[in-house]
Amino acid sequence: MTTSSAVASPSLETNSALTYPTARKVEQTDAYFGTSVNDPYRWMEDVDSAELKTWVDAENELTQSYLAEVPSREAMQKRLMELINFERYTAPARRGARYFYSHNSGLQNQNVLYWQQGLEGEPKVLLDPNTFSADGTVAISGLSITDDGSLAAYSIADAGSDWMKWHVRDVTTGKDLPDIVEWSKFSGAAWLKDGSGFFYEGYDAPEAEALKAANYFHKVFFHRLGTPQSEDKLIFDRPDDKELNLGAQVTDDGRYLVLYQSKGTNPNNEIAIKDLEQPESAILRLIDTADATYAPINNDGTLFWLLTTLDAPNGKVISIDLNHPEREHWKTVIPESKNKLSDISIIDNTFIANYLADAQSLIELRSLDGQLFERLKLPAIGTAYGFGGLREDTETFYQFTNFTTPGTIYRLDMKTRQSTVYRQPKLLFDPVLYETTQIFYNSKDGTRVPMFISHKKGLVLDGSAPTLLYAYGGFNVPLMPEFSSAHVMWMEMGGVYAQPSLRGGGEYGEAWHEAGTRLKKQNVFDDFIAAAEWLVANRYTSAAKLAISGGSNGGLLVAACELQRPDLFGAVIAQVGVMDMLRFDKFTIGWAWKEEYGSPSENAEEFAAIYKYSPLHNIRQGVAYPATLITTGDHDDRVYPAHSFKYTAALQAAQGGTNPILIRVETRAGHGAGMPLSKRIEATVDQYAFLVRELNR
Repeated sequence: MTTSSAVASPSLETNSALTYPTARKVEQTDAYFGTSVNDPYRWMEDVDSAELKTWVDAENELTQSYLAEVPSREAMQKRLMELINFERYTAPARRGARYFYSHNSGLQNQNVLYWQQGLEGEPKVLLDPNTFSADGTVAISGLSITDDGSLAAYSIADAGSDWMKWHVRDVTTGKDLPDIVEWSKFSGAAWLKDGSGFFYEGYDAPEAEALKAANYFHKVFFHRLGTPQSEDKLIFDRPDDKELNLGAQVTDDGRYLVLYQSKGTNPNNEIAIKDLEQPESAILRLIDTADATYAPINNDGTLFWLLTTLDAPNGKVISIDLNHPEREHWKTVIPESKNKLSDISIIDNTFIANYLADAQSLIELRSLDGQLFERLKLPAIGTAYGFGGLREDTETFYQFTNFTTPGTIYRLDMKTRQSTVYRQPKLLFDPVLYETTQIFYNSKDGTRVPMFISHKKGLVLDGSAPTLLYAYGGFNVPLMPEFSSAHVMWMEMGGVYAQPSLRGGGEYGEAWHEAGTRLKKQNVFDDFIAAAEWLVANRYTSAAKLAISGGSNGGLLVAACELQRPDLFGAVIAQVGVMDMLRFDKFTIGWAWKEEYGSPSENAEEFAAIYKYSPLHNIRQGVAYPATLITTGDHDDRVYPAHSFKYTAALQAAQGGTNPILIRVETRAGHGAGMPLSKRIEATVDQYAFLVRELNR
């Protein structure tokens, strides 16, 4: 690898075979539609056992001793800390006369929440999660401010868990009220207009194994300030379907409670409306068939505007009058475009429509009757998001970023439609030295797939550049251009960063997403493999110099691809991945992913498709697999860590070559959200040290 002097690393000799900690095998066989499947590491699902802790400790020790041999590891840590050490802000949100935002001075473990009176007021600390715990592993996971800016409901998550505990803070005094709400998950807090209480989502308290037990029967509750949680009122539930996820939102005018209902991770949803001015009135089942996505944007009395994919996979805007809610009375306000309508808000009685055009932001301003005013001029190719506020506001804020631009905050004056820089980070590198291009390649079935490629200017295409290929490809999530200090460090060292937009993601609307789900999941792997082949064929890199990385669903992606094409990659980093695709639905919220992957235990055809790519079940004895680093957190209650444990043990036992198979288990960490910056830096440096060692052979 060509590197800067700060992070130079000499070539390292080929590894001799490592001696891995012993992982006991058990006799465990399960039957799926006539197919017998062995699961010799089932015991690893007991993540609290002493035996597993001994194995994890030994694996961590092996990994750290291996990475300690990378001479540039310390220099990389120093450089990464330099690159990360700059002020970062989020776009401010106005509540009453107060503005709320988060800020990080550079190397703080967690962002600090501030408020100020007016745009030029003195910043005051609202919440500093760095004071919540000594190691920074207790984080803010949710925040909701009353309309007048006087109270803040905030939730905290411990060690990366999805479980949330709600508190209420008086903004003026900075003191917490005695109110505490527990056993909330996948929830916001929706305040009543008068600030007397808020709606939230949660589950009944688990009887045991809170980090492992499956979560069913999501409910919407109301907490009135000054009362104990035991008196919280159940507002809405769906006992007819334990797998529905619920959500609650109060309209800006304070009159209506919007109740969302969706099945697992399926983007389609139902909507019910409760009139808060008539609390005894029946709940209106406005949309009782989950045949598309329906996302209310705003309302004017009984007239609601919604973003929907009904007969429009890329999204459109419709209006529904509650006085005439029948479908024949629905009206199209903004028709479907060739680009995906990813988000939309109404500010100053103007639609701000955020489209994805080939995985880049395209912002349109439209009248309430849908007519186009103009397209917002953005600074460059990249990602713009924010545009929040109330319908009558005359200003809004948004953040812009791309691969070489840290998040810059802009204020948009809705009267002049002019954007001005509100807060801009000071750069710690020269972005002029780098370039990003977007190319298109054909997947196995001919589908045209876009890919961003970033690197130093003047790159010689001779196949020698170490390249990091990163993707996700699932759950309707788009991967957009976004700044990363780690990627800048990688490019400083002469590396190439490539990011394709695979099917299964949200870059091109619901049709693109659906083409990578259930029986079509192999399309995602084919898209990723085709991206790797394109980079090699076009001389950006070679197979020996090509590393792949992904997290969560992306961890599944890279693991499946390394097993299908072990010849194509020099190194693999699989982060918090879903590796046991036959048992993903047995833990915490995993059952919800059946909408994305299918059901391995309930549908024979879906089992057959899943079994063909499930990483744990497609490891072949004696194959020389690429160097692999698997990562997880011991408190991950999103993707249960047993996925990574079982995959590591099986891959280590089967490895037929000398490439290392290592696992890094972070302590007091979950799926990634809320992880303190210090832990993120250490984890990132370890991953890049692994790449430096493996791609420098």
